[in-house]
Amino acid sequence: MTVVLLIVLVPLALIAVSFVVDARRRPPTPPAALARAPDVPLRYGDVDGIRVRYLKTGAGPVLLLLHTLRTQLDIFQKVMPALARDFTVYAVDFPGHGWSEIPRAEYTPAYFTRFTTRFMETLGVSDVLVAGVSIGASIPLLMAAEGNPRIRAIVSINPFDYGQRGADRANAVAKLFYTLAAIPVIGETVMRLRDRLVEGKVLEGGVATPAAIPPEFREEVFRVGERPGHFAAFLNLIRHMPSWRDAHALYGRIRVPVLLVYGDRDWSHVAERQATLREIPGARLAMVPEGGHFLPLDQPEAVVGQIRAFAEATGPTAAGPGAPPAGYQPEA
Repeated sequence: MTVVLLIVLVPLALIAVSFVVDARRRPPTPPAALARAPDVPLRYGDVDGIRVRYLKTGAGPVLLLLHTLRTQLDIFQKVMPALARDFTVYAVDFPGHGWSEIPRAEYTPAYFTRFTTRFMETLGVSDVLVAGVSIGASIPLLMAAEGNPRIRAIVSINPFDYGQRGADRANAVAKLFYTLAAIPVIGETVMRLRDRLVEGKVLEGGVATPAAIPPEFREEVFRVGERPGHFAAFLNLIRHMPSWRDAHALYGRIRVPVLLVYGDRDWSHVAERQATLREIPGARLAMVPEGGHFLPLDQPEAVVGQIRAFAEATGPTAAGPGAPPAGYQPEA
């Protein structure tokens, strides 16, 4: 009887403690400027009643950068200064991410594609080159499959369209974290007990080397996770992660040029990359050495080079929609 009582009471006590720990957290204050680019103004706008943070910098053809889950527009901080020399660069914090509002919603692929479509419409941009990483790389592929007329080409960096949860491939800490997070009640308890050290280890699973993560970015990601309601939105997203695999069924409808860029240490398997390449008409593939899942942090120069080369090859003077010119080859 004593053993049974302990089995019941210990989990209940842990759940109670998690509520106390979470209640003691202080809501963070949004930064007034980007840590590595204080001269780039941060903007806030309304997209269908949701207040979102975004930025606009540079001049030239429009380039939209889309981050992945549990990160924010700051993941592009190493590539934005160089890209702003050639493009008008936009980047946005998705709802429930970064410093954008955290709405009560089902964080499904359809939700994010709809939001991104409405964001582009609100800005009034067209003829857009979209470059995203992970889920941010899958979103424009889904939008193109739906025939979105504002997208002219896509650079899809380590698209997230595989696995049961995918992110649990990052490292052992991430595997345990995402496995527990997917379980009702247990997931909520784990999230309320979130810790800077554990979250840092999970984040490190996305890069080839931990040194690639700027200290200010690491701290910013944790601080954002302290926002009220953030962990609930993140759990909602985690529990919808298997549905991103359904993107494969739509890839055959894509009719804009696509460059798939993978780090050689990405979470995806070779067979999964080849499947994505085969399914997208006219898609090209580029591999980046010493690159993990968060490639803009690992290999920023390679990412900038791939985007610039593909933009030039698929610009207004390039041959026909649907594929790059016949002689185009991705940079090694």
